Amino acid sequence: QVQLVESGGGLVQTGGSLRLSCVPSGRTFNLYTMGWFRQAPGKSREFVASINWSSGNTYYADSVKGRSTISRDNAKNTVYLQLNSLKREAAGVYLCAARRSASSVYEEWGQGTQVTVSS
Repeated sequence: QVQLVESGGGLVQTGGSLRLSCVPSGRTFNLYTMGWFRQAPGKSREFVASINWSSGNTYYADSVKGRSTISRDNAKNTVYLQLNSLKREAAGVYLCAARRSASSVYEEWGQGTQVTVSS
């Protein structure tokens, strides 16, 4: 099964930007959909955005629309999450996940990368 490794997290000031990366092992096939989730301290995991690898179609949570962009680079086999206009509430561990596009359940999860938003 695919393994996911996230990177790009760090400390950013309120209103700043950050780009997260997710590198799956091996090749990413057309049947996969990649997603980003966020787990804030003391809160449950919530969906942020997803992208269908084959079509490039994207889907965003209402809370991040206009401020976040998910994309993929076929040559680098990498999925990105661009975070802009970051607020304190955007802090947390960002997790990359993968599922078969025909499924509604994300089966594979990365270890996560920490995003800290300072004032």
